Amino acid sequence: MAKKSQINRWKREPKFSTRKMNRCRICGRSGGYLSKFQLCRMCFRELAWEGMIPGVKKASW
Repeated sequence: MAKKSQINRWKREPKFSTRKMNRCRICGRSGGYLSKFQLCRMCFRELAWEGMIPGVKKASW
C-alpha cells in the first residue's frame, strides 16, 4: 500500500502533463500497472478471480 502522502500527491493535478504518474485506483501501487484497467497486477488478479471485472476470466487449459 502506498503512503497517504504519495496518494495525495498523485491525486493533485501535475504542474506539467509529463509528470502524471500511473497508480492503482484501489491500493495506490505504482509498479505493475495495467493501464487498460487502471489497476496494479495484484488488485487485477484478485478482482478477476472474484469475477468483478467484466469480460475477464481465469484461463485454464
